[in-house]
Amino acid sequence: MSRKFIPVEEAFREWMKRPDFVAAYDALEDEFAMAAALIKARGDADMTQEQVAQAMGTTQVVIARLEGGKSKPSTRTLERFGKATRTKLRISFEPQKAGGSPSR
Repeated sequence: MSRKFIPVEEAFREWMKRPDFVAAYDALEDEFAMAAALIKARGDADMTQEQVAQAMGTTQVVIARLEGGKSKPSTRTLERFGKATRTKLRISFEPQKAGGSPSR
């Protein structure tokens, strides 16, 4: 039996045609951005999760959770992460996308 695999890019294009998927994807944009920024900072510092954890006085599991994007870390935690990775935390406000509504 032969199994057909669909490239992820092709599947993503199809999913993006569904309004319910687009809404859910957009709702997670900030979480993905935060996770990507943390991973990039650690990668640019050429550090492992364990090394960042040691520099922050915490555990590798905590760093993995931060980079997983499912938690909303405090500003203090983000500052500690920045110090550990020799980066500086920057927070900015950006205009909402057209049609976006303020979230609560």
